[in-house]
Amino acid sequence: MRRASIVIRTLIPVLAAAGAAHAQTYPSGPLRVVSPYPPGGGTDILARTIGQKLNERLGQPVIIENRAGANGTVGAAFVAKAPPDGHTMLIVPAGYAANPALYKNLPYDQARELAPVSHLASGPLVLVVHPSLPVRSVKDLVALAKARPGQLNVGSAGNGSLPHLCAELFNMVAGLKIVHIPYKGSGAAVVDVMSGQVPIYFMNVLQSLPLIKSGKLRALGVTSPQRSPIAPDLPAIAEAGLAEFDMTNWYGLLVPSATPREVINKLQQEVARVLNLVELKERLANEGMTVVASTPEQFIEFLARETAKYNRIIKAAGITASQ
Repeated sequence: MRRASIVIRTLIPVLAAAGAAHAQTYPSGPLRVVSPYPPGGGTDILARTIGQKLNERLGQPVIIENRAGANGTVGAAFVAKAPPDGHTMLIVPAGYAANPALYKNLPYDQARELAPVSHLASGPLVLVVHPSLPVRSVKDLVALAKARPGQLNVGSAGNGSLPHLCAELFNMVAGLKIVHIPYKGSGAAVVDVMSGQVPIYFMNVLQSLPLIKSGKLRALGVTSPQRSPIAPDLPAIAEAGLAEFDMTNWYGLLVPSATPREVINKLQQEVARVLNLVELKERLANEGMTVVASTPEQFIEFLARETAKYNRIIKAAGITASQ
């Protein structure tokens, strides 16, 4: 026993020194940022924006690799099994937190095989309605939906998508029965919302603002718990007496869980410096996002809350990925 404790005490400084050495030599080669969605979307744009600046700061090539499929789980599984040296990273949107509840047989253990590095940025969606719907506020919509249970429809970009989860949380906290109509992507959903065929939708803030200004859609509120600097004139849905309503579109960075802590810390620091560049903040603001650049510990806590919230919504609404 005594000999074992001596060995452990001897190993601790050795392991600490090894970790510090990893951090000093990191990165020692090209970096790969996996975007688990097709090119052109918000996740891909953020990956390429950060990747370019990391290349300039670290002096190593940064390769953006799109590995799309199954709501991001294909790319996440790839990174979960990658060498844990900090050279392979994963950028995910908010839907990442829903996957353990949506998919019963994930090809990786999300809680154990991927380590949070940083909550990168976040922004709200906007609750919009077709102008033909006789409501001008969230309170009006709640009253109308309660008077007409099961008669109003809300569109989404697909089952388990963020607009879908927003709609189900809205039903839960307001005690409503608005019917979910899933589409194959946001494009088809927006077309029907603009025609009035499906009068309610939770829309990307940047996509919605031109349509709101032109009068093609009416905005009722943003999904973040407070008003957003992106659209400060729009009230938060929570202001309508729905204090439990809190849904944001966010992005985060993860690496394989066995990555040395010193490497995770160094990566987080470099990413935070990149995100806090004035030009990066302005570019992300133009994409409807506000920089967060959290520590790993803060992202761990945030991700746990988001995962629990999505699990609660998915369970209560009976949502499955195959619906």
